[in-house]
Amino acid sequence: MDALTSKAASPRLDVLAEGFRPREGSPPVEWIILDRVTPYQEALAMMEERVAGIAAGIAREAVILLEHPPLYTAGTSASGADLKDPARFPVFEAGRGGQYTYHGPGQRVAYVMLDLKRRRADVRAFVSALETWIIATLGSFHVRGERREDRVGVWVRRPERAPGPDGSPAEDKIAAIGIRLRRWVSFHGISLNVDPDLSHFEGIVPCGVSDHGVTSLVDLGLPISMTEVDSVLRSEFEHVFGPTA
Repeated sequence: MDALTSKAASPRLDVLAEGFRPREGSPPVEWIILDRVTPYQEALAMMEERVAGIAAGIAREAVILLEHPPLYTAGTSASGADLKDPARFPVFEAGRGGQYTYHGPGQRVAYVMLDLKRRRADVRAFVSALETWIIATLGSFHVRGERREDRVGVWVRRPERAPGPDGSPAEDKIAAIGIRLRRWVSFHGISLNVDPDLSHFEGIVPCGVSDHGVTSLVDLGLPISMTEVDSVLRSEFEHVFGPTA
């Protein structure tokens, strides 16, 4: 199956992802877009403050959409051997799950701060719900995003390329997921490659996976603007997680 397909091929919900709408009476999730390149440490401070407020019951749940300057982040499972070019960009210890990833201009990062006690206190299902959100967003642009049982994130098949050494179909990662929970409030989140410089991923082994590459919407032949992506991300988020404001 090609990466490009009909929207119907990306269902909005599945069994694991169900049940993440908030309990009745909860306020809508605050939807925040930062129209500037945001330093990583600034974004981390924003998340820390909001997560503390949500956990204390004095702040609304929120999603912050932004772009970072070029940088690498290391998750709690990162292996030093996977940082192939440590002098290339700044490297930050993220505290989230996962391994090394790249962030930079042209990539939409969405930091997701939700109180899972108001929704569903199930980490595996929450990751599946985030995958469902990304897959539905890609489906709106006629891109078939897929899960992999042995790899977190969202992948697209590249049938135009030769299979791997083991005969498996070529495929690339288009979106990464890395989360952390504190008192059942989530932070960190997802990154979707819209039009980043894909060569910057060469300084790491992305998410510890060396047998497959990375791609973006533009790399797939879809010159979609960040504004268009943001609009669809919001619409599909509401299908999975409930209203935003």
